[in-house]
Amino acid sequence: MSNHHIKRLMLLRHAKADYPMGVGDHERPLASRGEREAPLAGRWMAENGILPDYILCSDALRTRSTCAWVTSELGDKAPTPYLDSRLYGASSTQLLSVINETPETVGTLLVIGHNPTVQDLAMRLASVTSDEDAVMDLATHYPTLGLTVMELEKPWAELDGRDGRVTHFVVPRP
Repeated sequence: MSNHHIKRLMLLRHAKADYPMGVGDHERPLASRGEREAPLAGRWMAENGILPDYILCSDALRTRSTCAWVTSELGDKAPTPYLDSRLYGASSTQLLSVINETPETVGTLLVIGHNPTVQDLAMRLASVTSDEDAVMDLATHYPTLGLTVMELEKPWAELDGRDGRVTHFVVPRP
């Protein structure tokens, strides 16, 4: 890949959520563990110099909370997140359609969503040139706060399948 056309897509599963009685799925908050661990995703991004230009986030409470912790770690380098109700309950095909709308001026896109959608999309986009260990890890287990980073050469609008070279799959933990 030539460096001047490379874009990055980061797919982040929200941090650990709680299951309080009487609370609908959309409004589930982060669990105590999720509150402790969510900042670690933002810290990993900052420490590795992989910073988003644009953030798409599901409008569910647990993804919004994860996003708030991530952006607090990124500080003034964090873009204003865009909450998109289409990401909640989306299939990987629907999520990809939303990503296809990303402006070409965006170099690094962070998507904060839900499983199995983020895992399915990561697998769909993983190219044969991907880091094999990272792909095996994300294929077998995509826990809360799982983060896939991939490099892309195609325009956002043309992403479809096997278009991303997975460079990292990490699960930031204390």
